[in-house]
Amino acid sequence: MNRKAELERRTRETAIRISLDLDGVGTPQVTTGVAFFDHMLTLFGTHGFIDMTLHAQGDLDVDSHHTVEDVGIVLGDAIQTALGDRNGIRRYGYAVTPMDDALATVAVDLSRRPYLVFQVPPGEATSQVFNRSLAKEFFRAIANHVGMNLHITVPYGENEHHILEAVFKSFGRALRQAVSIDERICGVRSSKGML
Repeated sequence: MNRKAELERRTRETAIRISLDLDGVGTPQVTTGVAFFDHMLTLFGTHGFIDMTLHAQGDLDVDSHHTVEDVGIVLGDAIQTALGDRNGIRRYGYAVTPMDDALATVAVDLSRRPYLVFQVPPGEATSQVFNRSLAKEFFRAIANHVGMNLHITVPYGENEHHILEAVFKSFGRALRQAVSIDERICGVRSSKGML
């Protein structure tokens, strides 16, 4: 099965290229110009066993918002493309990941119905260029462009770096589960017969 995608998006604010393999071994190569965001995306790919090469250039002289949001759009479109007709996928994924003082739970449903729940406490800020607020924008863009229900909950955590690290690891692990193929599933996993 070839579940890969190569996409490019250019706007007046950003230029982004991505090559993605849902059935990889977890070797991401990411450069966005936002180092902390690169770190988070690397964690996502590594723990989700997703191979991706992602290069983004954005108007970072303004701020990092456009870059972060547009990476979410392109990554979401790439996942959507790689999933194809979604036949045989488990559809649901769930992961709980601790990171020192923080605990993150992520639940995914690849239902084609986009919805984001983002319940993440404010933590001690460690970065102004990528933070809790921008993470929410990133995940909203992904949910909308993949067509997924995405529920992210962090019941506790003090350090924002640890909180976001737990979230991105959980997201990778939950998505890995949801995109996995189950040979028992013929077509799509839905009582309606379609997603």
